[in-house]
Amino acid sequence: MANKKDYYEQLGVGRDANDDQLKKAYRKLAKQYHPDANPGDKAAEAKFKEISEAYSVLSDSSKRQTYDQFGHAAFEQGGGGGGFHGGVDINDIFGSFFGGGMDIGDIFGGGRQRPRPRRGADLQMRLNIKFEEAVFGATKEVQLQSYDSCPTCKGSGAKPGTYAESCKKCNGTGSERITQQSILGMMTRVVPCSTCKGEGKIIKDPCQQCRGNGRIRTSKTLEVNVPKGIDNGQSIRLTGKGEFGEKGAPAGDLYITVSVSPHKLFTRDGSHLYLEIPITFVQATLGDEISIPTLDGGEEKYNVKSGTQPGAVIQLRGKGVPNVHNPRNIGDLIVKLNVTVPTQLTDRQREMLVNFNEAMGDDYKNHKKRWFDKVKEYFS
Repeated sequence: MANKKDYYEQLGVGRDANDDQLKKAYRKLAKQYHPDANPGDKAAEAKFKEISEAYSVLSDSSKRQTYDQFGHAAFEQGGGGGGFHGGVDINDIFGSFFGGGMDIGDIFGGGRQRPRPRRGADLQMRLNIKFEEAVFGATKEVQLQSYDSCPTCKGSGAKPGTYAESCKKCNGTGSERITQQSILGMMTRVVPCSTCKGEGKIIKDPCQQCRGNGRIRTSKTLEVNVPKGIDNGQSIRLTGKGEFGEKGAPAGDLYITVSVSPHKLFTRDGSHLYLEIPITFVQATLGDEISIPTLDGGEEKYNVKSGTQPGAVIQLRGKGVPNVHNPRNIGDLIVKLNVTVPTQLTDRQREMLVNFNEAMGDDYKNHKKRWFDKVKEYFS
């Protein structure tokens, strides 16, 4: 022991170094001399053991106090520990980095805690709905096949009247320790119990219906509330309606993606509805009262102003789509007026239009000419 280098010197810190300084110094040196970074280098391996031993002592307040008072002599009768002289266990080192109670076996394959039964899988499906159902909401039924709790054993996996017994090999912990010799000394790994596969319990008399799985595949019908304002491609989440978890674990969720059928008259963009209404040349010129249909089956009266131009837009407030997150916030119905031009005229109608054109005078007939003059001026 008299020839051993001072622990503080090995880590390159002063005797007043705090815990963070010790940890920082050790991490730097451990990375430099770790056997994985220096394969076959015996000197690096020895150095790694030395700094690990030094850190395991100095990072423990009680051991550090003893070392500061008595030096290496305080550990001469300490025993072998985890591969280092002086009772030093490398598990203490990893525990200081990754939390109390965790050893190197926990870091490199297997913790002490029994693995929990796996949560049921999430499921996804599509639901076709009408345009009106997406806007105003609806109640729909869906059918799906998934794993559900076994009705015979109530999800336990054990035959009715029997129970899962605690595993005798691991005493119900679900894990076992394996100690092996390595280049760092004796290393302890915590792995799932080989008998109970990490569950901590053994079912001696499994349920015949589910064969001990605690769940069976079934077909079921669910009622789905389609919210107002949902849009094409959006999803509805039903918590706990997915597959049943293993051995009583929580069920997964069901995600239903909606496909909205197009409407013959209306289109949608976000919270707004759009509609195109044809009016005649006479209605646009003289004005007229028209009826605008709404998606709920009603109608709104509107007075078209005289001289309305093709493509004029009308905006009806609150006649659009409710916000899916706040149904009280409703969009608008935006109506575009399309002036229709007749494609088939009788001789009498054609004569009347010619007379109308003549009666309009030069201002009306030269309107097109003046427009092209403006275009020429713009590009000149």
